[in-house]
Amino acid sequence: QVQLVESGGGLVQPGGSLRLSCAASGSIFRIYTMRWHRQAPGNQRELVAQVTRGGSTNYADSVKGRFTISRDNAKNTVYLQMNSLKPEDTAIYYCNADISTVWDTSAKDYWGQGTQVTVSS
Repeated sequence: QVQLVESGGGLVQPGGSLRLSCAASGSIFRIYTMRWHRQAPGNQRELVAQVTRGGSTNYADSVKGRFTISRDNAKNTVYLQMNSLKPEDTAIYYCNADISTVWDTSAKDYWGQGTQVTVSS
């Protein structure tokens, strides 16, 4: 009923930038907090950044000052602008959101399929 689709990953050199997008579609009633997580090989999945419906943001210490999360409520889309990328940012990045549907107004947790970000020279 609800899908999250990420895009914008790829290969970038250290110091470069990428912008990830995640679009939600389906029988959406309301989207609450939207988040980006990442998981590097051999590591646990970690929360990178989150943004509330009202626009309040939080970031992991490792990305503060380099990454910016934003959202467009009219487009049901969340973005992650990643600047000054480092090799340690290499991971699969996942979009996640709390969403209520037209069929069930209690918010549930939805995830995208992930997009690979590789930072390497």
